[in-house]
Amino acid sequence: MTVETKERLIAAAGTVLRTQGYGKASARTIAKEAGVNSALVFYHFGGVDPLLFAALDRSSAERMALHSATVADAATLEELAEAATRIYRDDVEGGHLTLFTELVAAAVAKPELREGIRTRAEPWQDFIEETLERVIGGTPLARLTPPRDLANAAIAFYLGANLFSVLDTDHSRTESVFAMVRRLAPRAKLLTMRLPGRGRAVRSVPEGTV
Repeated sequence: MTVETKERLIAAAGTVLRTQGYGKASARTIAKEAGVNSALVFYHFGGVDPLLFAALDRSSAERMALHSATVADAATLEELAEAATRIYRDDVEGGHLTLFTELVAAAVAKPELREGIRTRAEPWQDFIEETLERVIGGTPLARLTPPRDLANAAIAFYLGANLFSVLDTDHSRTESVFAMVRRLAPRAKLLTMRLPGRGRAVRSVPEGTV
């Protein structure tokens, strides 16, 4: 019963944070969603914020597994742009982006949340950096735009995209950004030719593609 109760609270915390926001994610609201006594929030997690972080951790683990599979076969910028679009759509539909940005926004007024958010953002930065390094590492593009810097930009974009959704209610403006990236990706083929000595052969570029 203890394990079941904790699972119900974690699921309920995720639901409340996604649908009602951090400001309304009280012990009482979460417990009502879970169908349990609000005292169990403190008994099992020590407070609301640790429970909300547990919900974010659960969502992150699920999304990391999904997204790792999404980018596994991406070998070119074009394929990576398509994968990034699918990842964004999955995160919007699944609510993970909302979970993360709600806690980030809360950290503006509650500095004690910042370290927990920072440590949870690092695996995602590493994931993006490692994926980019695999696809563009050793190329002129990687020298111009180091994968770590691009990973930081991706995190910043994701946070901004969720806040922008207040204006972009149908996601058309954000989708247009991904469409632009997909259009530009084929034009960058010359910049993704491998440099000598990096363990991969230089790929030929079809005439007229740049």
